[in-house]
Amino acid sequence: MSFIGEFISLAVAVLWTVAALTCEVSSKRVGVAVTNVWRMLLGLVLSMILCYIFMGSALPRYADLQTWAWLLSSGAVGFVVGDMCLLNSYMSIGSRYGQLFMTTAPIFSALSAWVLMGQRMTFMSIMAMIVTLLGIAISVLGRGEGKKRISLDLPLKGVLFGLGAGIGQGVGYVLSVIGLHHYTSIVPRAYLDRFSLGLPFSANIIRLVAGLLLFTVILVFKGKGGSFRRSCLDAKSMFYIVLAVLTGPVIGVGLSLMASQYTVAGVASTIMATTPIMILLPTYFLFHQPITLKSVLGAVISVLGVAMFFI
Repeated sequence: MSFIGEFISLAVAVLWTVAALTCEVSSKRVGVAVTNVWRMLLGLVLSMILCYIFMGSALPRYADLQTWAWLLSSGAVGFVVGDMCLLNSYMSIGSRYGQLFMTTAPIFSALSAWVLMGQRMTFMSIMAMIVTLLGIAISVLGRGEGKKRISLDLPLKGVLFGLGAGIGQGVGYVLSVIGLHHYTSIVPRAYLDRFSLGLPFSANIIRLVAGLLLFTVILVFKGKGGSFRRSCLDAKSMFYIVLAVLTGPVIGVGLSLMASQYTVAGVASTIMATTPIMILLPTYFLFHQPITLKSVLGAVISVLGVAMFFI
C-alpha cells in the first residue's frame, strides 16, 4: 500500500515546525513587517524557479482571470491576514502557543467551506470544533486569583492574534482549494499528468504576488523601509528568514497542496496539524520554555479535535 500522501503530510508538519521557530527568531530580530516582505519576496523567486522546473515557465501557465481572482484572494487572506497575525502572535506568546491556535484553522475552514462551497456541517464537525477549543482552553487558561476562578495565562493581544491567524489560514485555505480546483479544470488534459507536480507551485506564485504587494504597502505605511535595508546586512537574520521561506511558503505550502493529490484531504490535514505537538520539544531546548502536562494535554486534545473533522 502506498503512503506517499501521508509521508508528504508528515514532512509538511516538520517543515512548518522549523518555519515557526525560525519566523519567531527573525521577527524578534528585524520585526514582523520586514520578515513578511522578505518571506514573500524570496518565496516568490523560489516558487518561480520551481514552477519553471516543473512546468517550463516561471509564470503561471493557463491561469485565467477567475483563477487569479480566487488565488489572489487566498493570498490576501491567508498570507497577509493569517501570517501577519501569526508572526505577531509569535512576538507576543511565542511560536509554541501561536501554532496551538493554528489548530483553529480547520474550524474556520469548515465554516467558510459551508458558506463558499455549500459543504454540509455535520454533528461530528461541530463536536470537533468543541474538542479543539477545549484543548486550547486547557493550555491557555489557569486558576484565577480572588473572585476570578479562571484566568488567561497569556496576553490577550497574543490570543487575539492567534485566533486571527487561524481565521486567515482557514479561510485562505478554502479560497486556495477553490482556485486550484478551477486552475486544474482549465489546464488541457494532455498536460495534466506532466504539470501535476508544478501546479501547486504555480498556484502559490499567484498567492505570493498578493502577499508581496500588500506586505510592501504595509511596510511603507509603517515607515519600516530603513529596517528593511538594514536587514540586508544582518547575515544571521537573513539565514533565519531564508530557512523560514524554504520551509514555509515555498516547500511547505507547495507540498501541502501536493499532499491533497495523493491522499484524502482529511488525513493530510490531520497529519499536518501535528505541528503544535512537534514544536514542544524544540521550544524547550531553544527557548527554555517548560513542557508541562497541561501544555502537552492541550496540544494533543486540539490535534484530536482536528482529526475529528475528517472522521
